Amino acid sequence: MFQTAGKEEWSLITTNYVVQETAALVQTRLGWDACDHWLNEVLCAVQVELVPDELHKMGMARWRQARARNLSLTDCVSFAFLEQEGIRDAIVFDRHFAERGIGLPKRQKAEENGGL
Repeated sequence: MFQTAGKEEWSLITTNYVVQETAALVQTRLGWDACDHWLNEVLCAVQVELVPDELHKMGMARWRQARARNLSLTDCVSFAFLEQEGIRDAIVFDRHFAERGIGLPKRQKAEENGGL
Protein backbone atom coordinates (compact mmCIF):
# COMPACT_ATOMS: atom_id res chain seq x y z
CA MET A 1 0.00 0.00 0.00
CA PHE A 2 2.76 2.46 0.89
CA GLN A 3 4.56 1.58 -2.37
CA THR A 4 1.43 2.58 -4.29
CA ALA A 5 1.26 5.77 -2.24
CA GLY A 6 4.85 6.58 -3.22
CA LYS A 7 4.37 5.79 -6.90
CA GLU A 8 1.16 7.79 -7.13
CA GLU A 9 2.49 10.61 -4.94
CA TRP A 10 -0.28 10.50 -2.37
CA SER A 11 -0.21 13.10 0.39
CA LEU A 12 0.20 11.08 3.58
CA ILE A 13 -0.67 12.64 6.92
CA THR A 14 -1.07 11.21 10.39
CA THR A 15 -0.94 12.29 14.01
CA ASN A 16 1.62 11.81 16.73
CA TYR A 17 -0.94 9.56 18.48
CA VAL A 18 -0.93 7.13 15.54
CA VAL A 19 2.87 7.25 15.42
CA GLN A 20 3.10 6.36 19.11
CA GLU A 21 0.56 3.54 18.86
CA THR A 22 2.17 2.11 15.72
CA ALA A 23 5.70 2.33 17.13
CA ALA A 24 4.65 0.45 20.25
CA LEU A 25 2.85 -2.22 18.22
CA VAL A 26 5.66 -2.75 15.70
CA GLN A 27 8.38 -2.81 18.35
CA THR A 28 6.47 -5.20 20.62
CA ARG A 29 5.28 -7.63 17.94
CA LEU A 30 8.10 -7.48 15.37
CA GLY A 31 11.16 -6.10 17.15
CA TRP A 32 13.61 -3.30 16.56
CA ASP A 33 14.64 -4.26 13.02
CA ALA A 34 11.04 -3.84 11.90
CA CYS A 35 10.75 -0.64 13.91
CA ASP A 36 13.85 0.78 12.23
CA HIS A 37 12.45 -0.15 8.81
CA TRP A 38 9.14 1.52 9.63
CA LEU A 39 10.90 4.67 10.86
CA ASN A 40 13.37 4.87 7.96
CA GLU A 41 11.24 3.69 5.04
CA VAL A 42 7.62 4.50 5.87
CA LEU A 43 7.30 7.23 8.46
CA CYS A 44 9.80 9.50 6.73
CA ALA A 45 7.31 9.90 3.86
CA VAL A 46 4.43 10.93 6.13
CA GLN A 47 3.54 14.36 7.48
CA VAL A 48 3.02 14.02 11.24
CA GLU A 49 0.67 16.51 12.89
CA LEU A 50 0.80 17.08 16.63
CA VAL A 51 -2.61 16.67 18.26
CA PRO A 52 -3.64 19.96 19.85
CA ASP A 53 -5.37 20.00 23.23
CA GLU A 54 -8.81 20.71 21.73
CA LEU A 55 -8.61 17.68 19.42
CA HIS A 56 -7.40 15.52 22.31
CA LYS A 57 -10.39 16.60 24.39
CA MET A 58 -12.79 15.84 21.51
CA GLY A 59 -11.30 12.38 21.08
CA MET A 60 -11.34 11.71 24.81
CA ALA A 61 -15.02 12.70 25.03
CA ARG A 62 -15.91 10.39 22.10
CA TRP A 63 -13.91 7.54 23.59
CA ARG A 64 -15.58 7.88 26.97
CA GLN A 65 -19.02 8.19 25.39
CA ALA A 66 -18.57 5.14 23.12
CA ARG A 67 -17.30 2.86 25.90
CA ALA A 68 -16.55 0.23 23.23
CA ARG A 69 -14.15 -2.51 24.27
CA ASN A 70 -11.80 -2.47 21.24
CA LEU A 71 -12.10 1.21 20.37
CA SER A 72 -8.92 3.06 21.31
CA LEU A 73 -8.42 6.65 22.34
CA THR A 74 -6.12 6.95 19.32
CA ASP A 75 -8.99 5.82 17.07
CA CYS A 76 -11.32 8.43 18.53
CA VAL A 77 -8.74 11.20 18.19
CA SER A 78 -8.13 10.01 14.61
CA PHE A 79 -11.86 10.22 13.79
CA ALA A 80 -11.92 13.81 15.01
CA PHE A 81 -8.74 14.64 13.08
CA LEU A 82 -10.04 13.09 9.84
CA GLU A 83 -13.32 14.98 10.16
CA GLN A 84 -11.50 18.24 10.89
CA GLU A 85 -9.30 17.76 7.81
CA GLY A 86 -12.14 16.53 5.57
CA ILE A 87 -10.35 13.23 4.91
CA ARG A 88 -12.47 10.23 3.81
CA ASP A 89 -9.76 7.89 2.47
CA ALA A 90 -7.15 6.47 4.80
CA ILE A 91 -4.77 3.54 5.04
CA VAL A 92 -6.75 1.77 7.74
CA PHE A 93 -7.90 -1.78 8.28
CA ASP A 94 -9.95 -1.26 11.44
CA ARG A 95 -13.69 -1.91 11.34
CA HIS A 96 -14.33 1.16 13.48
CA PHE A 97 -13.16 3.34 10.60
CA ALA A 98 -15.26 1.46 8.05
CA GLU A 99 -18.30 1.93 10.30
CA ARG A 100 -17.75 5.68 9.94
CA GLY A 101 -17.34 5.56 6.16
CA ILE A 102 -13.56 5.92 6.24
CA GLY A 103 -11.68 3.40 4.14
CA LEU A 104 -8.90 2.59 1.76
CA PRO A 105 -8.44 4.88 -1.25
CA LYS A 106 -10.80 3.83 -4.03
CA ARG A 107 -8.05 2.78 -6.42
CA GLN A 108 -6.59 0.43 -3.78
CA LYS A 109 -10.02 -1.09 -3.14
CA ALA A 110 -10.45 -1.79 -6.86
CA GLU A 111 -6.99 -3.38 -7.13
CA GLU A 112 -7.69 -5.65 -4.16
CA ASN A 113 -10.95 -6.74 -5.80
CA GLY A 114 -9.27 -7.50 -9.15
CA GLY A 115 -10.03 -4.19 -10.80
CA LEU A 116 -7.83 -1.47 -12.27
